Amino acid sequence: MSTITTTTELPPYHLPPANHPTENFPISQKTILNFLNTKCSTSMENLKQAHALILKTGYFQDHYVSGSLLKCYANPRFGSLESSIRVLEHVENPNVFVWNCIIKGCMDNKQFFKAICLYHGMVITDSRPNKYTYPPLFKACTIEGLIAEGVQVHGHIIKHGLNADGHIISAGIQMYASLGRLEDARNMFDESAQRDVICCNAMIDGYMKSHAVKSARELFEDMKEKNIGSWNTMITGFANNEQIEEAKKYFDEMPKKDAVSWSAMIDGYNKGGYFKEALEVFNAMQGDEIKPNKFVLSSVLAACAYVGALAQGKWIHAYVRRNAIPLDAVLGTSLIDMYAKCGRLDLAWDVFEKMKRKEIFSWNAMIGGLAMHGRAEDAIELFLNMLRQNLKPNNITFTALLNACAQAGLVDRGLKYFRSMEQVYELKPTIEHYGCVVDLLGRAGLLTEAVELISHMPMKPNAVVWGALLSSCRIHGNVELAEKIGETLLELEPENSGRYALLSNIYAKAGKWDSVAKLRKSMKERGIKTIPGSSMIDLNGIVHKFKVGDSSHPQISDIHLMLEKIIQKIGHVPDTSQVLFDISEEEKETAVSYHSEKLAIAFGILNTAPGTTIRIVKNLRACKDCHTAAKLISQVYKREIIVRDRVRFHRFRNGQCSCNDFW
Repeated sequence: MSTITTTTELPPYHLPPANHPTENFPISQKTILNFLNTKCSTSMENLKQAHALILKTGYFQDHYVSGSLLKCYANPRFGSLESSIRVLEHVENPNVFVWNCIIKGCMDNKQFFKAICLYHGMVITDSRPNKYTYPPLFKACTIEGLIAEGVQVHGHIIKHGLNADGHIISAGIQMYASLGRLEDARNMFDESAQRDVICCNAMIDGYMKSHAVKSARELFEDMKEKNIGSWNTMITGFANNEQIEEAKKYFDEMPKKDAVSWSAMIDGYNKGGYFKEALEVFNAMQGDEIKPNKFVLSSVLAACAYVGALAQGKWIHAYVRRNAIPLDAVLGTSLIDMYAKCGRLDLAWDVFEKMKRKEIFSWNAMIGGLAMHGRAEDAIELFLNMLRQNLKPNNITFTALLNACAQAGLVDRGLKYFRSMEQVYELKPTIEHYGCVVDLLGRAGLLTEAVELISHMPMKPNAVVWGALLSSCRIHGNVELAEKIGETLLELEPENSGRYALLSNIYAKAGKWDSVAKLRKSMKERGIKTIPGSSMIDLNGIVHKFKVGDSSHPQISDIHLMLEKIIQKIGHVPDTSQVLFDISEEEKETAVSYHSEKLAIAFGILNTAPGTTIRIVKNLRACKDCHTAAKLISQVYKREIIVRDRVRFHRFRNGQCSCNDFW
């Protein structure tokens, strides 16, 4: 095995004779191991001192000591895996403990292929593996997609007589199923010496991930012993296969639930877009007196972020503080995302500032939050600060940065950062980044340049890229270009109702009613229905949802009366230019007057004290008429109104919007 250069300076390897190491240095093996395990997991300085002491006392060739030493160097916090491998190279005849430590170290550092290569070194040195060797190797083969190597590992397991271990077999089943070899997974399951609950769960999970839901259900029903993990696997599997009703049915039938069960149901609702239901499950969990862990809290925060449930999100933050739950990178980032998406950028920033350890995704969440709020200059400054911290940006960082530039019309800077991706940071721009730049150019009215960029993309443009350009055509009223793009989009996504609606808006604004009618006829023939606009508002922890024409809300009559009063008081004349029907002007005014966000604003004014901020989440892009009405309402009623639409935030205050009418 060749020597690998390391950036971490190690003590020189002057190995003492392998006689009795404690003759001159009365330090026991137990003392050294205890020091490694307790003092060297967070301090490189302590680790180097321990390393020097181990060399001086002659304990280096004690496999438990050298294995523990290289395990410390392999701690991902230190970024010194190569130092760990260098330690391995100086161990004489390393035993299985040493090899297992270095393989696990590679896995912890996400060096999966290197773990497989080191196992090869273990094999050729005739070191006999044990039951702890193989589960991480199966995982490495799964992640790297190395089915041939995985089959060889399976053969070694049989050769060493370890095919009776449930953990090894379950890892093998997961590997085969994840790599699309479902039949091999089932054969491994059937041929195993024991088919315990762990193996059954792995097989069910494999079936679910391969969308073989019926087979998963049959195996589950045949199980004599069903533990909580089996039920949880079924619930997660149903949710991942978009069978949320089945997931809920199994969840309700569970004889006993643990925190993972509740988390699985909450995650299932989140993945299916049922965020309001996810919050209801969390509330029921509280009634069941189950203490949520940080993963459950992160899932609930994601639901709060989507529906704008600020009160619930703040309660979770208070719960974290009250129970002294460590604010790690995952939980902290979830809080940042929730606060930013609920319109409280100040609280998001406060969490970000107080986080002791920030990962790249924490910075990305804060940059993205600033971008969503139209704070492009602040987003750019934070990006530069991240670079000063010697953190390398990734693809998500640049997506957030380019979005920030697009929202604020910063064309030159956006193009500069786009070019720097490959030239400076060695990141190949993805189609998402090209879509951001098309949006950047299009919003600024540079439609010709946007078309030119699309024609020179290194990959085929998708519907998202063309959709960004179509949106720009709507902003700038370019009907001719919109028609060409619309034809392309309808070929790419013939079932996407949003494309029809956007193109219809452009035709309607231009008064081309024949084209509108033609589009509507095409939609009807294909059975396509438009997505109705909906707006949500959180009041005292309860999320209220409004849709046009929906009269199910218990206060709907009072809300309509309040809305009529508001429109009259602010003197607003509805903008009917984008109504999609060729109907009378009076009917058009009625259609736009009862848009969902107007109903939500009226509900907020009706049910909150004067001066209270109104926060609304809308599923579609804000229309021009509602945007104008919200500005007037904020001025006349002296209310701050915050609306998060599908693209960005609009903060209405004193008759002005934070977007400067650029959205």
